[in-house]
Order: sequence, then structure tokens, then C-alpha cells
Amino acid sequence: MRKTHFRACHLCEAICGLVIETDRDRIVSIRGDEADPLSHGHICPKAVALKDVHEDPDRLRRPLRRTASGWAAVSWDEAIAETAERVVRVQSEHGRDAVAVYQGNPVVHNHGALLFGQVLLRSLGTRSRFSATSVDQLPHMLSSLLMFGHQLLLPVPDVDRTQFFLVLGANPLASNGSLMTAPGIEKRLRALRARGGKLVVVDPRRTETAAIADLHLAIRPGTDALLLAALLHTLAAEDRLRPGRLAEFTDGLDAAVAAVKGFAPESVADRTGIPAPTIRALARDFAQSSAAVAYGRVGVSTQEFGSLCAWLISVLNVATGNLDRVGGAMFARPAADVVAFATRIGQRGHFDKGRSRVRGLPEFSGEWPVAVLAEEIETAGPGQIRALVTHAGNPVLSAPNGARLDRALRGLDFMVAIDIYLNETTRHAHLILPPAFGLEQDHYDLVFHALAVRNTARYSLPVFRPGPGARRDFEVLRDLAARIDAARGGGWGARLKHALLRGLGPRGAVAGLLRAGPYGAGFLPFRRGLTLRRLLASPHGVDLGPLTPCLPARLATRSRRISLSPPRLLDDLKRLAAHGPSEHGGLSLIGRRDVRSNNSWMHNAERLVKGRDRCTLHMHPDDAKARGLVAGQRVRVRSRVGSVEVALHVTDDVRPGVVCLPHGWGHGRDGTRLRVANAVPGVSINDLTDDLLVDPFCGNAQFSGIAVEVTG
Repeated sequence: MRKTHFRACHLCEAICGLVIETDRDRIVSIRGDEADPLSHGHICPKAVALKDVHEDPDRLRRPLRRTASGWAAVSWDEAIAETAERVVRVQSEHGRDAVAVYQGNPVVHNHGALLFGQVLLRSLGTRSRFSATSVDQLPHMLSSLLMFGHQLLLPVPDVDRTQFFLVLGANPLASNGSLMTAPGIEKRLRALRARGGKLVVVDPRRTETAAIADLHLAIRPGTDALLLAALLHTLAAEDRLRPGRLAEFTDGLDAAVAAVKGFAPESVADRTGIPAPTIRALARDFAQSSAAVAYGRVGVSTQEFGSLCAWLISVLNVATGNLDRVGGAMFARPAADVVAFATRIGQRGHFDKGRSRVRGLPEFSGEWPVAVLAEEIETAGPGQIRALVTHAGNPVLSAPNGARLDRALRGLDFMVAIDIYLNETTRHAHLILPPAFGLEQDHYDLVFHALAVRNTARYSLPVFRPGPGARRDFEVLRDLAARIDAARGGGWGARLKHALLRGLGPRGAVAGLLRAGPYGAGFLPFRRGLTLRRLLASPHGVDLGPLTPCLPARLATRSRRISLSPPRLLDDLKRLAAHGPSEHGGLSLIGRRDVRSNNSWMHNAERLVKGRDRCTLHMHPDDAKARGLVAGQRVRVRSRVGSVEVALHVTDDVRPGVVCLPHGWGHGRDGTRLRVANAVPGVSINDLTDDLLVDPFCGNAQFSGIAVEVTG
């Protein structure tokens, strides 16, 4: 029987609306939903590959236990009971913190996993928590916490109405937007230029986005903070600071201006590789635009000065009056407003309430930087990690110095993975608990609606019923938490809590958030407004309108004022001022993004990896000639922590002195079940990135500007 389903894609931040045609348990077609109020029919190759992942014979469908003779299927009850028993045993013998948790970024794309992951964390009671946050967007979240009062109060570019879009270290044409939910971003950027606006991209590589820009500035890796400080310096020196209405509720603009006094364009030109006149012209153009916005992503997050970059981007937007302004950096008003709810219950986030046991890096909102995970497993003593729970993550390929982490995982007393694949990380687990795939679960984007360039809402029902005996993510997490509490002798209070959670479920939680949200019907009878029932009656989603100014009311600081110059960030500028040109004399490694790849598990979808080899090293012709290298040959890339052998692609898309590898590859390892990925293994860039290189302010991994040597 053929059916038509309307669905949001859950594979990246664009959350494109889909029309999925099915015939019984088979997907017939997937296309973009033209009636979706946010994506308007846009679709990328990843969405079409949902069929491949759903039907993938490699995808695990029953729990597995590792035995001396290989993997053996076990029942869910047996797997949950054994996991709880072994976790409680480790914690009883070595303390609560001896069990660590790592959450991968697919958790954020699954509202059930996001909500009930917190339930499991509370049952475990461990402070050994890690996630993909500290290899990605941590600096942006930290900046928002310090300036606006909440870690998730993240401003997004009003790209549809801006006249000047300054993009640093981001490639939205490949990412579909990141911390900026903007499906169909290429059309949006071309519309910007068609209305007379300007697009400027700052990146060491001429990315897909830079290729359509009015101006591309090929900056030296890791020097974006110097450029941003010089832009602010220029605006102050030329009396171009115009905060406008923001001045009424902003503290610290004068302090920020004073702190960048030593960063004149002439003083940073050699270090950034951008001439001083170009920097001054950029500052003037930005300030003179009727609506401008500065935006940065992974390239500015994952570097030595990532926290300063995220902060200075917001300072630039505030100083020019382009925060909370049409066409500037604005805040979404999502229907299920997790920021408002969390603020009401005092959950804003926190920073540096403790330091990691071995290296002394700061925590952020209860998590340690993943760069310290391997050392916390390897280093004996009180608090040593002896067991690990991973959920939808593959840190062997995504964490810095993945080879070290790969070795460290072998020494754990116990590991359990909640994952749909036997991959480079989960092969070390003693038990694998595979949840149902996304198309077999409800879907609501709690986070990405809060980062969208337009206010919309959509609730997606499952396309398929879960297979026989399958459990959804929230059920795995809920049942595991309940079993752990029971194993510890939890009394009636614990039993009541889990009974209530079983009755509520993620659907009930979303229903409550919608009623309590800015468009909601509230909890009084006969009041009109948005409810889950009304949302379900609109399968294409509902349009809630463009972004609108909302400050100072939406600020989560206790003073309801912007704290523009947090003292510790001002102090960190001293470290930036001392930053000189690279002294290693070699090449600097950066990463790159491809529209057909988001997470490593997508490489097991045939349509996403077929065609030309995309895991190649990009090098400038001058650098290749100086080393006697030619296009197509295999080269050896070495860093402090490791080496890989990869095919060379010679291109002037990268600036001289820079080489570039994509993220997420490195398959073909023993013990995995990834038939397609292992046939096109590529190499892992994180066998070269260094776990000792972080942004020392917050501990976020440094992936941009790694010193490497390349030989034939």
C-alpha cells in the first residue's frame, strides 16, 4: 500500500522538509517538500540517502555482546540488565566518576535522545561527561553564556534581509548552514547579491561559498581573532561605532574598544596575510551598510583563539548596531522555547566550575573537553575513567589524536555503545545497543528551530513502525536509567519518577513546551494558540514569521543587560597580542566540509560516497613544486602525533602554506561492519590533529592550523 509522508530531514542542521513515498516497508522516493515554510522544496543528497541508511544491511537491529569468538546477539532485557550491572559495579568499586559518557552530535537531532539522555546522566551521577560540543561549537556557546546569559541564546544571521554578510571560517554551501538553520542557503546568498548586497568570505581556502562571494580573503589559519580585533580597532579609530539602541542595555563597549587599541591593521597584516588597507576597507564597508552581520563557524571555533573569535564577532555586531536588528544577527523565537524554559528553572549553563583531573582544562556546563578523554582513561589514580557509555558518537574519527583514543579504549574495564553501527569506536564496546533509525521515531527539532533564520515549527510522525523488538533512543535511555537506579536499590521515589517518565515520553514533553512557548495555548482550557494537536494537523509545518527584535526582554543575564566585555576574555587578548607568525616553517593543515558528508556513518551510504575520491590532500601548486610533488601521487603527511598516506590534489583553492583534508574518513579498520565505507576508507584527519593543542581558554580542540610535513 503506497503512502505519502511529510517529514523533516534529521541528518544536518538545515532540517529540510521532505515528501517520502513508501510502499509498505519500502521507500519509493524522497523529494523536497515545496510546502515547507522554511526549506521551500530544497533538498540535498543526504536526505535522499535516508533510504540507504534505513535499508542498510550493516545497520544493527539487535543488541550485540562481544565474546571471545565474536559478536553474539542478545535480548534487550539481557543487554540492559548486564549494562546496568556492570556500570553499577564499576561505580561501586571506583566511584561515580569512573564511568564516563560521550554523546555524539546526532543526539541533538533526536529530541527523544536529547531529553532522555539527561535522565540517564542523572541516574549515572558522573562528572565524567563528554560530547562533540568541544570539537565544534563550544566557543560560541561559551560566548553566549558570558554575554547574553544562556549557552543556547545564540544569535543567527538574518541572511534573508541583510545587505552585508561577513562569513568567517564557514562554508554554508557545503554545511547547509551551521548554528544557522538556513535550508537552500545558496539561493538565499544569491538573493542577497541580487538585491545589491555583498558577501565577503574569510577562509584559507576558496570554498564553495567563497567561490560565489564578492570578496574572498585567504587568511592565514588561526589568525581570525587578529583580523576581528583590527576591524574593531579601525571602527573605533575612525569614529564609526554606532551601537544605537543597544547602548541602552549594554555594558562594556568602552572596555572592549580599549582592549583592542594595540591591534591596528598594520600590526596584524603580516600575521593574517591580509593587507592593512583591505582590513580598513572591510571595516568601513561593514559599518556603512544599512544592515550587516558577521558570522563565524567551525573554522573560527576550532582554533587556538576560538573563544576570542566567537566573542569578537558578537562585539563587532553590537558595536555597529547590528545585533537584534533586521538584517543583522538576531534571535529566533522557537515554538518550543528550551532557552526560556531552562532560564526559568535556573539552567543557563556554567563555566570553569572545575578542572580536568590530568591536564587541568576547564569544564563547560558539566562537560570536560573531549581532548582529555584519552588521558583520563590512561592515567591511573582516583577518578580514572574505567568504563564508557557512548551514544551516537564515533570519537575515534572525530576527536583529536584519534589514534591515541583508539588505543585507550582497549584498556577500559567496560564499554557500552548506543549506536546503529559497528564502527571504529563501537568495535571496542562489550555491548552495543542499537536504537531504531530516525524514520521509525517521532521527530521535532528542539535545537535547530532555535537557530533558524525564520520562525517555523514542524512535528514529524514516524514513517515506519519500529521493527520487531526494536527500541527507540529514548526507550533505551529510559530503561537503562531505570535499571541502574533499581540496581542501586532505588526506592519508591525512583520508581515513581520512572513511571512518570514512561507516561510522559518525548512527545508529551514537546507538547508541554509548545503550550508554554511564545505561540502556545498555555494550560488553561479554551485558550487559543499552538498545541501539538494543531501542529500535527499541519504536516508541512507552520510559518510563525520572520525573526523580530526581542532584546532586552530575551536576555538571560540576571541584569537583563548585555555583558559585552567579560573580564576573562579581555584578559585573553594579551595571549592574542603575543601571537606571532608560525615558526614551524612547514605547512598548516585545515579541514574541509562536503555537502554529501556530515558524520562518519554517512560514508556507509553508497550514493554519498560514489564517484571521485573526495578524501584527498589539497595543496597549492607552489608548495607542490617546492617539494617535487605532482597531482595524483600518494604523499605522506606527518604531524607530531601521527602520519597518513593520501592522494594529492594540486589546486590554487588553498593559499600557499596550507594543506587541506576532509573530516570523517579513516575507515577500513579491523572489527567494523561497514561494507560500503570500508571499500572507500580514506584517511582520518584526526590521526594528525593533536590532542595537546586546544584553545586554552575553554579547552575546545584546535583543528585549524596544525603543523605538518608532506613528502612523496
